[in-house]
Amino acid sequence: MNYIIINKDNIDTEHICCAMSNKKSLQKKEWLKERFDEGLVFYRSEERGKCFIEYIPDQYAWIPITSNNYMYINCLWVSGSMKGHGYSSELLNFCIEDARQKGYKGVCILSSKGRKKEFLSDYKYLTHKGFKIADESDNGIVLMYFPLSEGNPPEFKECAKHPHINEQGFVLYYTDQCPFTYYWVPRIEEVAKEYNIPLKTIHITTREQAQNLPTPVSTYALFKDGEFLTQGILNEKKFLKYAGIDMQ
Repeated sequence: MNYIIINKDNIDTEHICCAMSNKKSLQKKEWLKERFDEGLVFYRSEERGKCFIEYIPDQYAWIPITSNNYMYINCLWVSGSMKGHGYSSELLNFCIEDARQKGYKGVCILSSKGRKKEFLSDYKYLTHKGFKIADESDNGIVLMYFPLSEGNPPEFKECAKHPHINEQGFVLYYTDQCPFTYYWVPRIEEVAKEYNIPLKTIHITTREQAQNLPTPVSTYALFKDGEFLTQGILNEKKFLKYAGIDMQ
C-alpha cells in the first residue's frame, strides 16, 4: 500500500478517510489545519477508503492526560475492504518510528478492556503489538502506551479518572475532531426537543477545555444524571433508547 501525508499544502484538495462527504469533512479539515503547526500528522492510504492514522504530541492532545513527552494517537482506523492486509501494523509502525526519530518517550492511545468500545482502539490488538496499560478510568477506558525509552508513562488527570458531573438530565460534550459529530449532534438535539428530553450539549472548541474534561474522551462523551454513559456517537434511535423511549 502507498501512503500520503495530509498537511497544510494539500488538505483542501485531498480527502480525509474518516469523512468522505465534503460537508462532513469541512469542520474536521478546519480543526486539522489548526493542529498542523502543533505537530499533528495525518497519514493515510493513497487508495480511497478508511485507512489512516492521526497523531499529535501529547501536550497538544485534546484529552485530559499528563504531558510526559509521548506521541498521542487520536485515531487509528482501518475498516471495510482495507482490513486483513496488515495496513494497521504499517500505519502504527510509521507512527512509532516517527515518534522515535523525533525523540519522544513513546506512543500512547485510548482503548478499553474486554469488549471493544466504539471509537476506541482494540485492546487485544494493541497488547499484541507491545502496548501496556498506563492508566485506567472508572468507566473502563484505558490509556495504553508503547515505550521507546525509560521514563514515567502518561496518565489521566484526576478529572478523567472518575467521570462524573453534577448535572441532571443528559449532558453531551463534543468536539470537531471527529466529523461524525457535525452530522449527528444536531439530530440528537432535534429528537431530544421533539420528545421533551432534557439535553445540554457543550461544544468543546479549545484544547484547554478538552484537557480538563470529566472524561477520558473529548470527541464525544454523553452523561445522564451525572453518570457517564458512552463515548460512542449515537443516532436518534440509540439516543432515545438511553432515554427509555422505543423508536419504531
